[in-house]
Amino acid sequence: MEFEFIADRPVLDFLPTLAERGHTDVEHLNAPDDLSDWAVQAGIVERPPRVDRAGLRRAVDVREAMFRLVKTLIDGDVPAAADRELVNAAAAAPMPTLRLDDDGVHRTGDVDAVLAVLARDCLELHDSDDRGRLRWCADEHCTRPFIDRSRGARRRWCGMRGCGDRAKAAAYRRRRRIASP
Repeated sequence: MEFEFIADRPVLDFLPTLAERGHTDVEHLNAPDDLSDWAVQAGIVERPPRVDRAGLRRAVDVREAMFRLVKTLIDGDVPAAADRELVNAAAAAPMPTLRLDDDGVHRTGDVDAVLAVLARDCLELHDSDDRGRLRWCADEHCTRPFIDRSRGARRRWCGMRGCGDRAKAAAYRRRRRIASP
């Protein structure tokens, strides 16, 4: 499976592995290999880590806790203690190992190392300038958070490919219908 990486932050690219939350709830992490593939495609590790069902379940639990923490940042709510504890525990795990060889730097790690990268990014988001720029995609079915770095802070979609294109095409069709009697 090919994953989409458009958010500029690993945690914000990981959260949409459950897409259209509350609508169709499209789960992209259905098997352990899906998580391994995501970790490699994200560039967190070079070789797919071994992931079993328990590791996948742990990753999904951490993802959901991180989603709720990011949601509290956007919506101005207070984060639940259980979510903070779960993400803090994931962040405390060892990070991927870096190794410099003749052909460059290599990253290796297990599922806990991958989750440590994501959890630390989530925690760092809470203490960064990006915190105040977090937004929800304006597409009614998209539940992807994004960082609005646009000049006027008026960005509406998580990305132009997908949500933005659909919105512009729908607006074009509406204008055409109104213009044609």
